[in-house]
Amino acid sequence: MTALFLANEHATLALAEQFSGCLKKFSLPENGLTLYLDGDLGAGKTTFVRGLLRSLGFSGSVKSPTYSLLEEYHLSCGLTIQHFDLYRFSTPEEWADAGFDDLEINAIRLIEWADKGGDFVPPPDIRLALSVEQSGRNAVFTAHTLTGENFLSLWQA
Repeated sequence: MTALFLANEHATLALAEQFSGCLKKFSLPENGLTLYLDGDLGAGKTTFVRGLLRSLGFSGSVKSPTYSLLEEYHLSCGLTIQHFDLYRFSTPEEWADAGFDDLEINAIRLIEWADKGGDFVPPPDIRLALSVEQSGRNAVFTAHTLTGENFLSLWQA
């Protein structure tokens, strides 16, 4: 587990940039990498995703997929990012109903509100918990698989 204090939005974007640097170096397993983004509304989840995508070379608009449920980005660096927002799910079965089980598996999945997808959602390799703390944010990374441990070790090195 790694805990950090992010003083402002700039610090969140800088953290995402560091994280993206490791994504470029990391050898993704066949089933990709799943990162859960936990936190209340306004905690900085989409800001982190925006910073990550910008650092990976994406220059278009980055918005929360609250209504579309999924935004997918095929990046020039060869990575595919799938950004999910399950906030509007009323039942976990909506994951399967939306056809998400049929998506490319060799991707980096960033999932907001993953708990609303129940057992349908792929388990996390890494969980990033963001919480508001006075004028900034606390960020806690936790590995849940060997892939997650290996990635966080690379990131911390």
